[in-house]
Amino acid sequence: MAESATLDGRTGKRAKSKAANRQAILDAARSVFARIGFEATTVRDIIRETELAAGTFYNYFKSKEEVFEAIAEDSTRRFRDVLKDVRAEAKSFEDYVRVGYGAYFQFLYQENCEAIADGAPHVALIGVRVDTPEMQAVFEEIRSDLELVILRGEESRIDTEYLTASVVGIAREIGDHMLKRRPIDVEGATEFATAMLLAGVRAVLAEQGE
Repeated sequence: MAESATLDGRTGKRAKSKAANRQAILDAARSVFARIGFEATTVRDIIRETELAAGTFYNYFKSKEEVFEAIAEDSTRRFRDVLKDVRAEAKSFEDYVRVGYGAYFQFLYQENCEAIADGAPHVALIGVRVDTPEMQAVFEEIRSDLELVILRGEESRIDTEYLTASVVGIAREIGDHMLKRRPIDVEGATEFATAMLLAGVRAVLAEQGE
């Protein structure tokens, strides 16, 4: 019994150590990517930012591309939790768009606030950008949400796949540019993105009604 408890304890410590090492690599990569940019970053740069040996890095990732993808997956996974709150709060199509953009831009700012405070010039790289399975899942969740909220209005005539692509595309582009501006204006970005999307939807509906 005592031997089993000891083994369990060792297994638990190893699991915690692995998780800590992986997180250390991700945190270091975030910092380096933000400071010198993804293209200029090497695996060696990331390793130098940690207290880990080079061999330890390769136990978790094969390249900087894999690290970047893991960062994007992690960010997207956490944003999916935010999206649940948006879904619960929105009462209409316009409401969903405004609340959703506000939540995304605030999330993006919070993801990058440390790098921004340090004056890092490449913060826009670290966001929900890579087309990973998690990001594809977010796309489908947003599409499903939009289908539900627009059923109650004339927007139901809109192609939801194109609409979702527009929602996500506007969020990505405005979010990137928002992070490059000082001071960062989450509210301004939210209002602009909302106005752009809604104006586009109105224009499509008007054309369909002709």
